[in-house]
Amino acid sequence: MSLLDAAWQSLGEDAAALALVRDNGTAVPLAGALPSGRFVHDAIAAASFSASLLAARRVGCAVPSVELNPLKVATAVTSDKHFRLNGEPMAAWAELSGFWPCSDGWVRTHANYPHHRAALLRALELAEETGADEFMLALHSMRAADVEDKVVAAGGVATVVRTAEEWSEHPQARALAELSVIELTSLGDTEPAQLTETTVDAPLAGLRVLDLTRVIAGPVAGRTLALWGADVLRIDSPQHPEIPWQHLDTGAGKRSALLDLEVDADRATFEKLLETADVVLTAYRPGSLDKFGLSPAALAERRPGIIVGRLSAWGTVGPLAERRGFDSIVQAATGIALVEGEGKGTPGALPAQALDHAAGYLLAAGITTAVRRRIDAGHSWLVEVSLARLATELLQQRRPRHAPTASAGFTPTVTIHDGVTSAVPAPAYAGGPGRFSAPAVEWGSSEAAWLSRPS
Repeated sequence: MSLLDAAWQSLGEDAAALALVRDNGTAVPLAGALPSGRFVHDAIAAASFSASLLAARRVGCAVPSVELNPLKVATAVTSDKHFRLNGEPMAAWAELSGFWPCSDGWVRTHANYPHHRAALLRALELAEETGADEFMLALHSMRAADVEDKVVAAGGVATVVRTAEEWSEHPQARALAELSVIELTSLGDTEPAQLTETTVDAPLAGLRVLDLTRVIAGPVAGRTLALWGADVLRIDSPQHPEIPWQHLDTGAGKRSALLDLEVDADRATFEKLLETADVVLTAYRPGSLDKFGLSPAALAERRPGIIVGRLSAWGTVGPLAERRGFDSIVQAATGIALVEGEGKGTPGALPAQALDHAAGYLLAAGITTAVRRRIDAGHSWLVEVSLARLATELLQQRRPRHAPTASAGFTPTVTIHDGVTSAVPAPAYAGGPGRFSAPAVEWGSSEAAWLSRPS
């Protein structure tokens, strides 16, 4: 079953309707052992078709068809490679982020954020100024599992690099096997929603989205909702700065404000925003925002009719549910890295952070479907997507070794504004928007307030 079929099935939609999702026969140019090009294409197609159905519902027109441009898909999911700031490329990985050989295998670390680098070095009792060569020497004599245990206990991010077979036997994989690629759950009955009229190219017009996400998957979901007309306001704590270029890469169409929920005045501002929010996106570890009354159940009780979109690395069930994780870490832990290493024993990586991007678009698909359900039947809704569940889905689509793959060479589809070169939108349906409503703004540069709703 393709990811598009699996996503559509998990949303409870009519499989026959997928006849309106057309394939122009051109592969997404992402080479690799796993069909990551088709995988991300399907995730974006699911999001696009969900938006198409909502547009038809709100406008009262025939359902627009979906056909994606493979070059736009490839560019969007490899946007970190094409991003330029005043013509200069950015380094996607910090010095201590990567694969490291141990005495009995490999580990993968993630140290792009300063606090994760500090936790990594503290866990291994290494000096702050430790460089890559010294770090490699330190790990070479350690067991991979010991490295993972020490780093995780210290609040850092690391994993043993497993085979796909080892992952399939892991308790976390078994727990996630019971879940769909998108989990859509009612959080309680409410009256059907009444939305103002809109146009085909803005199916989410009039809706307000609080984007409490970081890194890639969550921001991609928020950016996609903004593409379709939602007022998306990203909120971050000033205590945890985002990587500036990374924020610009995924920030088109949104605004960005800073609020510290531990500070009374900022908390009051946030609560005021929440009073009229239609959607709340979260991508922190499950449970980490509960102390602020932001669990899905609490949000539904406080704001009936709310749609909660929740992304996680490992899902919300199983022994790893509360663990930190990123796309690269999940690739390594689930066997994808060794599959992409072509069986040579040295881990590799997907040609894109496909789990992150697919998760973001699938979350957008689920949220857009939930908006349509709110119009037709009411309810508050919870939409959940996890990187690890998607990793399992991708591994199930593994091609036979030496099967032909798409060419990796292509001309990226980008736009330039004020010295920032970034990808153009990949989601598309007939009559839909072809560009973002506004370029990305600098992190934390916006007022923590909603725009006026369209009349």
